[in-house]
Amino acid sequence: MNKNAKIYIAGHRGMVGSAIWRALEKKGYTNLIGKTSLALDLRDQQSVLDFYKQEKPAVVIDAAAKVGGILANNDFPYQFLMENMQIQNNLIDSALKSGIEKFIFLGSSCIYPKLAPQPLKEEYLLTDSLEPTNEWYAIAKITGVKACQAIRKQFQKDYVSLMPTNLYGTHDNFDLKSSHVLPAMLRKFHEAKLNNNAPVALWGSGAPMREFLFVDDMAEAVVYALENELPEYLYNVGSGKDITIKELAETIQKVTGHQGNIVWDASKPNGTPRKLMDVSKMKDMGWRFTTELEEGIEKTYAWFLENIGSFKEVKM
Repeated sequence: MNKNAKIYIAGHRGMVGSAIWRALEKKGYTNLIGKTSLALDLRDQQSVLDFYKQEKPAVVIDAAAKVGGILANNDFPYQFLMENMQIQNNLIDSALKSGIEKFIFLGSSCIYPKLAPQPLKEEYLLTDSLEPTNEWYAIAKITGVKACQAIRKQFQKDYVSLMPTNLYGTHDNFDLKSSHVLPAMLRKFHEAKLNNNAPVALWGSGAPMREFLFVDDMAEAVVYALENELPEYLYNVGSGKDITIKELAETIQKVTGHQGNIVWDASKPNGTPRKLMDVSKMKDMGWRFTTELEEGIEKTYAWFLENIGSFKEVKM
């Protein structure tokens, strides 16, 4: 890939998009473009098409999405379904119409069935029912994967989908109403520590198992997909290792220095029992993660402490 090629990163100010931007700059790419949601409404089809015609990017990386945890997905199902479909479909379809040859679509491991065999293989897509607590987001992302696959099949363009496991890291969302499990826990333990090491109440039993990937590692996977033509349409991206939510809580407690009790509320939903990605396809292509979980949490907490004064609560 030419280091001067114009690369558009949709969602460049988000956790994933900003990590991709940093990774590309570090690799020497000099022609990166991004637009804020105020400057370009990705839900508006004509606006996206006009933007492509004006800027003429050689590559589009879609890191834009409406995201949130179990609570947000459960409370706002229509927004999670419709807005994500609008964003990705406009980006993908306008890219095709504009003659863009390379498109990297980022999805989520929630596209796989709730009770699929573990670890999750790419071929398990659409083989069974989804996890009800986030099926709206999952269905939207599945349509994006299938759109890229269809373009690949019909028009022979290099459109590929990367499915990350649970991501975390700097520039994450730490709003307790809309964040994912790891940043929500980190904030809870931090605030409890400041409150005389008060007990921390967490949802569920702590038994479900989850896999986590530091966002800078995800960015490196995107750079790898940019610089190499991957032969298949769908690739899992993760560490290939998982831990229980209880173990996650204890690790975050250690990193933050909280010394109080952890209280599990079994009346709240656990979500999917286990989600571990089979990342052998990406590994066989030559990519693997480098940041271990505790190291990644330490980096995330350091960033959290430096930026806590600038956080804004998210309104759905």
